[in-house]
Amino acid sequence: MGRIFETRKATMMKRWDKMSKAFTRVGKEIAMAVKAGGPNPDSNPSLRRAIQNGRAVNMPKDKVESAIKKASGQGAAAYEEIVYEGYGPHGVAILVVTATDNPTRTVSNVRVAFNRNGGNMGSSGSVAFQFTKMGVFRLKPEGLDPEALELDLIDFGLEDFGEATGDEGEPQLVVRCAFESFGAMSKALEERGITPISSGSAFVPATLIELDEAAATEVLELVDKLEQDDDVQEVFYNLG
Repeated sequence: MGRIFETRKATMMKRWDKMSKAFTRVGKEIAMAVKAGGPNPDSNPSLRRAIQNGRAVNMPKDKVESAIKKASGQGAAAYEEIVYEGYGPHGVAILVVTATDNPTRTVSNVRVAFNRNGGNMGSSGSVAFQFTKMGVFRLKPEGLDPEALELDLIDFGLEDFGEATGDEGEPQLVVRCAFESFGAMSKALEERGITPISSGSAFVPATLIELDEAAATEVLELVDKLEQDDDVQEVFYNLG
């Protein structure tokens, strides 16, 4: 079938792998939200956010409903969020956010990824002080006045407002606030009729390390290995 077919096949497989990983991540978000606040999104803000995040990655409605039903049943996996810390090649600080029903398995897999890719795990608090946990909302820019919105949200804990590009190249507005202000910011957006594309938390580094291309590639190879683990939700690092 030729080289073009093989190229298209590789691209499709990569996209499907990415979608599968995203669906797994959202499924765990839903499970933790249901366990914490019940299966009704009208009375469970965390579940509403998880469903929004599912829509953002094009997770089919039936899969979302199936994840809620599964999480509501007896014998459902009890996931907990655990953050692991470590250093990558060239001293880059790394935080690994996981959702796991088996911490022993997860910590072992994370440690192996660090050790085999030029890094090493650290103890709790070893690199976390280099990051700030923030609430993050991604918005569609259509119909919004960015300057007016930025000024309007300052009273609700806004710390950073900027532009970004989504996975499909679409423009987005990004709102960041102190994590303690997440609820107030979420309510402020809702009152203004703004439904985020996605929302959640992120660890933002206080400073960035600048590396040459070869060194940066080593770090990103470790990040890629970590992200391949189904227990890993997100990886944050202070590489510029």
